[in-house]
Amino acid sequence: MEFVATPARLSTTDAQFEHDFAQRLHWSADTDAAIEQRVADILADVQKRGDAAVLDYTARFDGLQAGSMQTLELRKEELKAAFDGLPAEQREALESAARRVRSYHEAQKKANGESWSYRDEDGTLLGQKVTPLDRVGIYVPGGKAAYPSSVLMNAIPAHVAGVEDIIMVVPTPQGVKNPLVLAAAYVAGVHRAFTIGGAQAVAALAYGTATIPKVDKITGPGNAYVASAKKRVFGLVGIDMIAGPSEILVLADGTTPPDWVAMDLFSQAEHDELAQSILLCPDAAYLDAVQREIDRLLPEMPRKAIIAKSLSDRGALILTRDMEEACALSNRIAPEHLEVSSRDPHRWEPLLKHAGAIFLGAYTSESLGDYCAGPNHVLPTSGTARFSSPLGVYDFQKRSSLIEVSEAGAQVLGKTAAVLAYGEGLQGHARAAEMRIKR
Repeated sequence: MEFVATPARLSTTDAQFEHDFAQRLHWSADTDAAIEQRVADILADVQKRGDAAVLDYTARFDGLQAGSMQTLELRKEELKAAFDGLPAEQREALESAARRVRSYHEAQKKANGESWSYRDEDGTLLGQKVTPLDRVGIYVPGGKAAYPSSVLMNAIPAHVAGVEDIIMVVPTPQGVKNPLVLAAAYVAGVHRAFTIGGAQAVAALAYGTATIPKVDKITGPGNAYVASAKKRVFGLVGIDMIAGPSEILVLADGTTPPDWVAMDLFSQAEHDELAQSILLCPDAAYLDAVQREIDRLLPEMPRKAIIAKSLSDRGALILTRDMEEACALSNRIAPEHLEVSSRDPHRWEPLLKHAGAIFLGAYTSESLGDYCAGPNHVLPTSGTARFSSPLGVYDFQKRSSLIEVSEAGAQVLGKTAAVLAYGEGLQGHARAAEMRIKR
């Protein structure tokens, strides 16, 4: 069967551009009502029956019969054995990627993850105390796709932050375990791991069971059931984000080999039929060249059917007036991944405000960031980069304000606080402040 990828061809000078552009960007995060109800039922059941419910759903959805939760726990010896059993090339790649991810997040912690304080002239101390979360749960997708990189990107920042208990859950349909995922858990320093998935795994982490302790936060991607479950337990526990389909936006000045750019568009399109790949360029001939490379390269791709549908349904090659307009359009899109494929990317970087990650220069393939560059690949999607950030050390920390008012400071602050408290009609607040003022 022949597959054809036909991304929309748009121009910012077209009268219908705004309409067509909005149509191409539209994606609804609404979950099917049947999924929402099913997830609500699963959460309630796990909250009520604990381990027994988790075992039932694991048997029903994953075809994995287990007599007890203990048989679903992956022992550290098994994780190490998985690592030791990998080909040398895979072991080295995992360790290299883990080192880079760890180094980056250690630098991140040093830059903005430390406690700080200062003193006023009267001796009053003000500051902020940064402490790690006690326990986090990491959800790792299983089944047909296995993502060892997700283990590294979620567990290592938690480890660097100082989280003492990192619990990983990963579904293993029919009991099939992916050795790379297990090995990644070993390399990343996961403390406990369980072969469970779906809404039932989220429920177990959020509510706790006799076997799985309740966590403070749940991170990691999953299917519609996992996303719905995370939304429902938010507030009881923290979550990282609700991720939508993967996205890439390439800003090109026409100097990068067009086959490189075509393959970069493929790199996101192959994830999912709902993934979005967009190219912005002021050179119409270059857009033509990229389309020719898409046509030439597509038959070589194992996931050609998914790529073709993704590019045809949600992809776009957009002609802009100039690179400045391309940058402005990029800020409106606020993409998950933004490649600046230009001879002088630093010329354009100051104009770019909203993106999950910015990849500068023709040699900076987005896929390098996915696996081993060092920065986190868990990024905001669906335009949420306008107000959200990549997963980082800060997601596994919390901040407490520090206030130590000196006797001298209380004389000044007490008067100010009392005036404002009386103005709000809160006499207890006001008098508590006044009692510390010398008469």
